Amino acid sequence: MNDKSKDGMDFINDTMSLDIQVDVLNEIMRKVISEKTIRSRIVKYKLNKYIHSDDIYKKIYAINKIISEGKGIDIIPNENNIEEAIENTNQCLVNALAKRYIENSIEKEVEQAVMEKQEKYIDDVRLGIIKKRKGSENAKTLKKYARLEVLDARKLSKNIQALMRPQVFSEIVGQERAIKSLISKMASPYPQHIILYGPPGVGKTTAARLALEEVKKLKYTPFCKECEFVEVDGTTLRWDPREITNPLLGSVHDPIYQGSKRDLAEIGVPEPKPGLVTDAHGGVLFIDEIGELDTILQNKLLKVLEDKRVEFSSSYYDPDDENIPKYIKYLFDNGAPADFVLIGATTREPKDINPALRSRCTEVYFEPLSSKDIEKIVTNAAEKLNIELEEGVAELISRYTIEGRKAVNILADVYGYVLYNNKADAEDNVTISIKDVEEIISISRITPFEEISKGEEYEVGHVYGLGVSGYIGSTIEIETTVFEAKEKGKGTVRFNDTAGSMAKDSVFNAASVIRKLTDKDISDYDVHVNIIGGGRIDGPSAGAAITICIISALLNKPVRQDIAMTGEISLRGKIKPVGGIFEKVYGARRKGVKLVLVPEDNIKEVPQGLKDIEARAVDNIEELIKIVFGDE
Repeated sequence: MNDKSKDGMDFINDTMSLDIQVDVLNEIMRKVISEKTIRSRIVKYKLNKYIHSDDIYKKIYAINKIISEGKGIDIIPNENNIEEAIENTNQCLVNALAKRYIENSIEKEVEQAVMEKQEKYIDDVRLGIIKKRKGSENAKTLKKYARLEVLDARKLSKNIQALMRPQVFSEIVGQERAIKSLISKMASPYPQHIILYGPPGVGKTTAARLALEEVKKLKYTPFCKECEFVEVDGTTLRWDPREITNPLLGSVHDPIYQGSKRDLAEIGVPEPKPGLVTDAHGGVLFIDEIGELDTILQNKLLKVLEDKRVEFSSSYYDPDDENIPKYIKYLFDNGAPADFVLIGATTREPKDINPALRSRCTEVYFEPLSSKDIEKIVTNAAEKLNIELEEGVAELISRYTIEGRKAVNILADVYGYVLYNNKADAEDNVTISIKDVEEIISISRITPFEEISKGEEYEVGHVYGLGVSGYIGSTIEIETTVFEAKEKGKGTVRFNDTAGSMAKDSVFNAASVIRKLTDKDISDYDVHVNIIGGGRIDGPSAGAAITICIISALLNKPVRQDIAMTGEISLRGKIKPVGGIFEKVYGARRKGVKLVLVPEDNIKEVPQGLKDIEARAVDNIEELIKIVFGDE
């Protein structure tokens, strides 16, 4: 066989070997890659004329492109580089097989996970259906629910206090100055935190609520129409030192305390709960009886007033946890907004309020109500209830209370009593008489707040002093009797045991002043000083009244009974200044006193614009004696 024939035979053998390899590659390719994918790749890479070609080189080119997804050999191979093309195709096929294996493994895991989740989901759905059908509702629970609906549909008449509550400032009686002061502090581009002082039942809460509505109308204030008046009572605000609950500032419910909140508890996410300070954001937070607020809670509130935000923290919070909802992440990272105006109301005196809290607030003082104010409140309430009052009814009710709220309650009691006794209808014309009021006063065992004296114009050994408790002033009735001692120089002085020690000291100060004025030694007499009603007198403010009372009894000189006095007596007979002048004058007004005598240094503290009472200043005991004994 010549060389030429031998080369031809080798070529035929190589060609047959190549055909077999291509067929094997083609078969494996169709097992690894789906027919649909193969067809799409043939179209994509324009291989139709190559894959069906009789040319083995074009066919291997097409197979390579299909397996490698177009990333294999770039040109059709020839006899010189066919081995490299086949090797490249083999490597692409190996990669495709490995990819297919991994994908199959992942698909199995995914399928298993989906099956597990699906089974759990189905169990949850089944449990929910069971709860709905058997657990959450049954004949008994549905019956109770129906009863609640029936009860909720049954309404009583409107609460008398809600009906009588002032709707405008003009209906808040006796507080014109306080209201002006309150409005001036809120009707500004820069409203201030405020503490309202005053006795109960004078309209502090109502005034604050109306003030917010009034300043909402002003364009230059920061209060918008939607801002809220959030009201809470300081005596009922309770919080947990562990911060599990804090209705005022807000708290964090950690997973351990979330109870039935499985959605957050199961993934260990704590949930912040904003409090009332956030509800009041942009508006007013009104805390009634703010002086009763827990001391620690007050300090926490001060921090919020400074920062205008509430911060939350929890050891369960992980800022990198992807399971945390956006609102929870926002509250932990930025805190909750709490920019509001604080208005606190209290019946305590300023000295009893947290100094740090006071320093951040301006102060408004509500005035005690006079008898005339109570009469006006009763008359206004009668108009709203559409009832007529017999002359003297409003005046009678005013003797039994200094609170507008209580006066309205007394009127409401009488109104119901009259309706029942007369078998009348609420639409009928109802007239309330003095006898009706007296009947209710007797039934309810109400005692007069202060009896108005209509006795003698002058009396010996009987005077009216003035006292104050909180924001309520009152008269102190003092009487004295004097007898010559059985043994000269061995007289005794008796004074109420219930009176304060400083009041007792006033008796001894008075003895020295009396000896100087009258040249009489009080030790030659048995002197009995009595505070009628046995009230306790804190401080020396009754000194001047006690001195005048003893002098009157000692010299048998009658004292004017339309006068009340206050002031400390010094050993030199000076009338020294005392506290509570404002409230004491109001107490004297209720008693029907026409003239109040106050220390000269206190005259500027007397309320202005009062027409039913006169106030005069005295500097020493001599001036006081001339007035009370009618010598001037």
